[in-house]
Amino acid sequence: MGHIDVSAIEYSLSDGRVLLNDVNFRVGDGAKVALIGANGSGKTTLIRMICGDIQPESGTVSISGGLGVMRQFIGSVRDESTVRDLLISVAPKKIRDAAQAVKTSEELMNNRNEERDQMSYAQALADWGDAGGYEFEVIWDVCCTEALGKSFDSVSHRAVNTLSGGEQKKLVLRALLQGPEEVLLLDEPDNYLDVPSKRWLEEVITETKKTVLFVSHDRELLDRTANRIITLEQGVGGNTAWVHGGKFSTWHDARKARNARFAELLLRWEQERDRLKELVRTLQWQAASSPDMASKYRAMQTRLRKFEEVGAPEAPPIEQDVRVALHGGRTGLRALTFKNLALTGLTEPFDFEIFFGDRVAVLGKNGTGKSHFLRMISGDQSVKYTGEYKLGARVSPGYFAQTHSHPEFQAKTLLELLWENYSLQLGPAKSVLRKYEIHGQAEQKFSSLSGGQQARFQVLLLELSGSTLLLLDEPTDNLDLASAESLENALGQYEGTVVAVTHDRWFTRGFSRYLIFGANGQVYESPEPVFEH
Repeated sequence: MGHIDVSAIEYSLSDGRVLLNDVNFRVGDGAKVALIGANGSGKTTLIRMICGDIQPESGTVSISGGLGVMRQFIGSVRDESTVRDLLISVAPKKIRDAAQAVKTSEELMNNRNEERDQMSYAQALADWGDAGGYEFEVIWDVCCTEALGKSFDSVSHRAVNTLSGGEQKKLVLRALLQGPEEVLLLDEPDNYLDVPSKRWLEEVITETKKTVLFVSHDRELLDRTANRIITLEQGVGGNTAWVHGGKFSTWHDARKARNARFAELLLRWEQERDRLKELVRTLQWQAASSPDMASKYRAMQTRLRKFEEVGAPEAPPIEQDVRVALHGGRTGLRALTFKNLALTGLTEPFDFEIFFGDRVAVLGKNGTGKSHFLRMISGDQSVKYTGEYKLGARVSPGYFAQTHSHPEFQAKTLLELLWENYSLQLGPAKSVLRKYEIHGQAEQKFSSLSGGQQARFQVLLLELSGSTLLLLDEPTDNLDLASAESLENALGQYEGTVVAVTHDRWFTRGFSRYLIFGANGQVYESPEPVFEH
């Protein structure tokens, strides 16, 4: 078995600001532990330290049992990479080195083909076998069969970019589970997965005997899988870690009680310091007119100095204050009407009506046409369909894109986008960005923002648009917990109609109607959420 020990980690940003301050935690043998925290709290930096990509300024990270890593963006491998390359990239170092030697010698033999190249290639193949490469190919065959339904031999040269994000995730995770490393570090393993795949993920994490530390924003996954929660909390002196020894369902109440206790202790300390200061001032005045009080005055000064030297108790963490406020408006009774509508190549014809004020969750597996459906409603003319759909009176759609793919945004800063789209000058622009805690990124290009920051900016644009129909494609996928909850609260107060594609089971609880896109092309309404069909 294996473990991760993070001890007294300190790390500062290039501008001198302290990002991580005395971060300590242990992930014990066989534990299933979630790492959570606000966007910008240092999760990515801490993950990179555990992986060995960067070093802390002080403190240590120790790992036993070997470390297998699933990166947040598996697509970081080159576009021309193959399935074989992808599997090699998550294999132990000795396998990666042996594979590179085979590839290099094979290229030399094909290009130059001298006797020494042939000898080098033969030696590389022998080294591949000695390193355990052929045993890994057997493991990869199991992984490909389960994740892709095909043998390793038949897909080894297939381009990675022809696989869906979910297929890539399942393939890598299965390879890590089958591999020799006893510790797994999974950075947002649920991204791009539909609900059946998320349930599979929950099962394999729960059932494995390996030690697992994972980052996720999926509250259902957190509650079903993690037996401990590590929270990176924002503080004045940098971000620290708090470990909750229970499940996510008890995390909110435990954190609230802990923060209230910190606030109470700090208040009592400040009250006692004020009392001692007042006594010092009183005795100083008395000592000035009565020499007999001088010794008491000096004693009280000493008492105050020692009290302050001990220092104040730990302050409560700085709470996030993302304030989503969505403004809609009254529309006609029928917000959307679909008659004999069929998405070409994806669905059979269906009829459906959406009324003002409805909260409709669009559910179904990946690839069934849900995102195409929202894009069609938003006015995207590249979506092919038959039949008809009609927007009701005064219905103005606002669209949140799942992949945050806005080519027109990429090279522009947030300030430029707010000026061009809503004529917001510097002061008002900074003010609205502050509501979403992205004012610090005001002059950054949209393309340089994290996924969570891009998502918050998109929600801000929806607020400014005043749309009366919100079309949301996986809006909570990259939002941290506080931002997701703020969005949910805003949707509850929103005067208008909401249609959302989501695989977030927790988020789905806030909806009252469910439109199901079945795997067989059937589209129908269900009285309850249906995630597998």
